[in-house]
Amino acid sequence: MSIKEHPPLHVPVLLESVLQLLDPKLGENYLDLTAGYGGHADAILGITTNYAESVLVDRDECAIRTLERFSTQGARLVHTDFLAAARQLVSQGTQFSLILIDLGVSSPQLDIASRGFSFTHDGPLDMRMDHRNQLTAERLVNTLRRDELVRIISEYGEEPAGVARRYVDAIISARPLHTTGELRDVILGAHVGRWQRTHPATRTFQGLRIAVNDELRQVEQVLPLMTQLLRPGGRVGVISFHSLEDRMVKRYFAEQSQAGYEAELQILTRKPIDGATYDVHNPRARSAKLRVAVKK
Repeated sequence: MSIKEHPPLHVPVLLESVLQLLDPKLGENYLDLTAGYGGHADAILGITTNYAESVLVDRDECAIRTLERFSTQGARLVHTDFLAAARQLVSQGTQFSLILIDLGVSSPQLDIASRGFSFTHDGPLDMRMDHRNQLTAERLVNTLRRDELVRIISEYGEEPAGVARRYVDAIISARPLHTTGELRDVILGAHVGRWQRTHPATRTFQGLRIAVNDELRQVEQVLPLMTQLLRPGGRVGVISFHSLEDRMVKRYFAEQSQAGYEAELQILTRKPIDGATYDVHNPRARSAKLRVAVKK
């Protein structure tokens, strides 16, 4: 799969709110820990113009190739996950005026069937954000014990436990499964009752994707590094797409802002900025929530 075969079309989520709250200024340096296809970076670096001291991170090879346009202007590209990149930058003593973490799956990842993220496009059960990793959704679906699959779908997918058990029993009976369409159809066959807005397979696919990419552990461990990566007066924004991530961000910001004289952050968003209200023309922003804080 090449960029030429699949030109990336990606509308950055909550862009206007990100620009308003992060408030980039000329000369400030920028760290994008999930740069994706560069939508947020285009807008922010267009204001700061400080490419030479800015770093764009992504674990997706296709995204990194697309981001090469920034490296030609002096920005540093890092092809790894955001936790590994953050740890490396902390060890180097590097600090930034602006940090953004967009925890969502990009539109190209969802729209390219061969990536295996979406049940609306039939493709291999992959779901890897980084193809250098060996673990795939196919391996999880076909090899995990019943209790482990139930845990992933109920805990990471936020599916009620009884529903998760019913779906897992159907999955185990249908093994082996190799494509997103096969898994989707198995879940549809096990679903009870009618459904309207949310497809029955949505939460199962979410849970598997989180497990394949180790997403929650990454978020949990990267957040405590933010204060070390921020300059005084620096702003950090985190965009999350489900309650598991948003709770972590909310808790971390609260802990860092309520520590009395030792408090290192001031919260700029008393309530999260939600995509359903502030980015109504972008369907994939519907579940997005943006929280922003500034380092004291």
